[in-house]
Amino acid sequence: MNQKEIQKLASQCTRFLIGHPKNRWTAQRILAELADWANPDLMPDMYGQGELIEGFEAEIASLLGKEAAVFMPSGTMCQQIALRIWSERKGINRVAVHPKCHLEIHEHKAYQILHGLHGVLVGSPDCLLTLDDLQRVKEPLAALLLELPQREIGGQLPAWQELKAIIDWASQRKIATHLDGARLWECKPFYQRDYTEIASLFDTVYVSFYKILGGIAGAVLAGPSDVIAEARIWQRRHGGNLVRMYPFVLSAKKGLVERLDRMHDYHQKALEIAAVLESFPQIDVVPNPPHTNMMHVYIRGNRERLEAAALGIARETKIWLFYSLMPSPMANCWKFEWTVGDATLDLTKPEIAALFKTLLNRAGVVGT
Repeated sequence: MNQKEIQKLASQCTRFLIGHPKNRWTAQRILAELADWANPDLMPDMYGQGELIEGFEAEIASLLGKEAAVFMPSGTMCQQIALRIWSERKGINRVAVHPKCHLEIHEHKAYQILHGLHGVLVGSPDCLLTLDDLQRVKEPLAALLLELPQREIGGQLPAWQELKAIIDWASQRKIATHLDGARLWECKPFYQRDYTEIASLFDTVYVSFYKILGGIAGAVLAGPSDVIAEARIWQRRHGGNLVRMYPFVLSAKKGLVERLDRMHDYHQKALEIAAVLESFPQIDVVPNPPHTNMMHVYIRGNRERLEAAALGIARETKIWLFYSLMPSPMANCWKFEWTVGDATLDLTKPEIAALFKTLLNRAGVVGT
């Protein structure tokens, strides 16, 4: 099947293993839900000003325990701006990042090309960055970026005391700390701490609204008032001070109201799923148990047969398993990223077990 046919098949499915129900994500339905949900008397924003966007920025700043916050179109913009500001204030162009952080592998070296920053890659690409890794860095640093959770290695999180030790190391050296909190909302069940306490470790924090919260787009950078004031200037320089962003803001507000309190349920479901998949010798989950509602699922077998089997299951049951399998470091082993959302909660453990048993059998995977 070509990509267009695959997308059509996915649109015909009524249940999904991953994320939120995709069959609800039509432009007309999203906008209609926002219109029904929003306060009809609330006026749209204008170049970042107005009750709607300013009130939301204040709400997120309070939620994260920061002095101020600014809403931007993307996290890419938030993070580059934060690191640029810390770099200029320190008079150092080196920032410490994990080898698989978003800035390094998904942004075409924008932090280097646009802002003249030098990324010091710290730690192993397939493990969490540790205090020992940082202690081996001999160059002066302007900032340290940490991602919680670390998406590219299955949503792993450092233990709280290890995280605090890393932050203390940076603070003692007057190195600014920035949190890539694209999925910060998903960390609360693991740490059993409020977002304010987690965010308080960091000088600046970025959070996203379109991932687990299901917003249209948008992000917030939060931190000290003077940093955020300067960030607004850089936002303008980046072309991110859009004339109106109220659809993004409204969908972000809606996502917070509807989904922020579901993070525990998502995580518990992820733990259930990992336990179910343990019964299949040809499947591994990383990390196991999952630290958040995210995990990487590794399946040994023939990639084409596995993907064909998943499409066949979708045609017959109207249940969508995954879009595609990605290569892994292990021979004849493939992976996909599983993020538990509203759609996943509708599937029982016996259903999930039966789906994967069918998948492996049809793909001719032995040892099932």
